Amino acid sequence: QAEAALELAQRLRLPAVPTLIEGLDISNLGAEQPVAGVVSFRGGRPAKNLYRRYKLKTPGPDDCAMLAEVAHRRYPKLASNDELPDLVLVDGGKGQLGAVVGQLEKDGLAGRFAVAGLAKKEELLFLPGRSTPLRLPPDSPALHLVQRVRDEAHRFGLRYHRQLRRSEGLQSILERVPGIGPKRRKALLDAFGSLKKIRRAKVDEIALVKGMSAKLAAELLRYLKIHYY
Repeated sequence: QAEAALELAQRLRLPAVPTLIEGLDISNLGAEQPVAGVVSFRGGRPAKNLYRRYKLKTPGPDDCAMLAEVAHRRYPKLASNDELPDLVLVDGGKGQLGAVVGQLEKDGLAGRFAVAGLAKKEELLFLPGRSTPLRLPPDSPALHLVQRVRDEAHRFGLRYHRQLRRSEGLQSILERVPGIGPKRRKALLDAFGSLKKIRRAKVDEIALVKGMSAKLAAELLRYLKIHYY
């Protein structure tokens, strides 16, 4: 891992070997439930206690604007706590990188840490102020490191996106069930998290959920059996 970080510093002409690297990735399906996943690698290894996820307010699909939103919500706060990373790796090319760099400039954080974009198709690294991207050798430890960061950010963001979509789908179904109001819907979502788990549950298991009863649990399962089995 030390070799990869050292090579990365040399290739990107960083002032120091990056110890803390963050990866940013946007996950959305059209305009549905846009989210961002932020992962951190310390010493070349995932630091999962530093992972963060963001439910985005920016209308989609607009990855550049969404990345700018994440940068604005995240890095001024980290700067105030003196917790900025050494390198931020953005999933994308020149446009995505420019959006993050532009937002950092607006927030007075230009030059406080290094930023690079990693484009998926050809695995090219885009760097601020450089007109041509950097292509690392296929066997480069530095390339393997940035790929791991990028892929982990994508996995983390996608998992959160899927989780929100499942919850949204389940909530919309529960809204149609007679007798299941907002408080009971929330309790069922917290307890089971997915329609599949509710379907598999027994009446007495559902009845244990706050606000539910054996009678209401039986009616819920009967409704799901008729409409969603």
